[in-house]
Amino acid sequence: MADPMSAAQFAAALRAEGVTVKERSGWGTHNRAGHGAWGPLNGVMIHHTVSGDGTGIDDLCSSGRADLPGPLCHGVIHKDGTTVLVGWGRANHAGSGDPDALAAVVAESSTHPAPNTATVDGNARFVGFECVNWGNGADPWPEVQRDAIARASAAVCRYYGWSADSTIGHLEWTNQKIDPRGFTMRSMRDRIAERLTHSAGWSPGDSTTEPEDDVALTADDIKLLASKDGIWLAPKDAADYNPDPDSPQHYWSLQAHITGTTAKVRGIEKAVAELDRKVAALPAVELTDVQIAALASAVASNPALAEQIAEKVAVKLAERLAE
Repeated sequence: MADPMSAAQFAAALRAEGVTVKERSGWGTHNRAGHGAWGPLNGVMIHHTVSGDGTGIDDLCSSGRADLPGPLCHGVIHKDGTTVLVGWGRANHAGSGDPDALAAVVAESSTHPAPNTATVDGNARFVGFECVNWGNGADPWPEVQRDAIARASAAVCRYYGWSADSTIGHLEWTNQKIDPRGFTMRSMRDRIAERLTHSAGWSPGDSTTEPEDDVALTADDIKLLASKDGIWLAPKDAADYNPDPDSPQHYWSLQAHITGTTAKVRGIEKAVAELDRKVAALPAVELTDVQIAALASAVASNPALAEQIAEKVAVKLAERLAE
């Protein structure tokens, strides 16, 4: 919710966003003052004109009709992307709409409910753009025009600090309208959202507006980043350790040492568990008392025999475990 900007601020915001703007004489004071409120503003509304090449549409949107006085919007967006400003202030473009639709816009919700009732004055709450198109689903929307719609909407949203979900189509305001037809408002909001992640005037593929930061990090930069909770830089060698606490490598090498040691311990645990399983599966070998006594006597008379027996048992056990 925001107080309306001035006409000059509106035009400046559009131009800053990269919109090609033309101003009709007197547009900044042309409005329906005295016929209802203007503000507080909550969003942007997109319409189609139900006309072909735009001939005469600026006059119509400025003057209106006998049954619907102008202005009928604030800006007319032509197929070549040019936006003609025809009024500023209250305009006859939105009409009455659904309070749930308004609540979604105010909350900047990504979900816009289908409108049912029409009890809220939209002319007080929305900046309106009429976009030249027959609205029959077959008339094309040139890319330059779609881009201009996104730029114009983003300009208003950026000025007020709104998200792209503050922009809706007329069909999302009332069930009496179908505009705009030929693209989805979800796709248009995606365009607007993308623009709002960049600075005003940004264009896709523009490498001059926002140059990439190719400045190398200093040792102090790395140390600062690495010291943050949950942020660690992976080393090339987990055994590499610099005990100097003032070294940027101190942080990541400590983490690497802990990570590497943990991995080794888990590997050992897994290997021991596998050996336990194999030993448990070996058949038991039982010696009689006579055999045990004879073996003990032989070892007593020849101590080296014990070592030989142990070696043979170890080799045999290893062979069995490797099977």
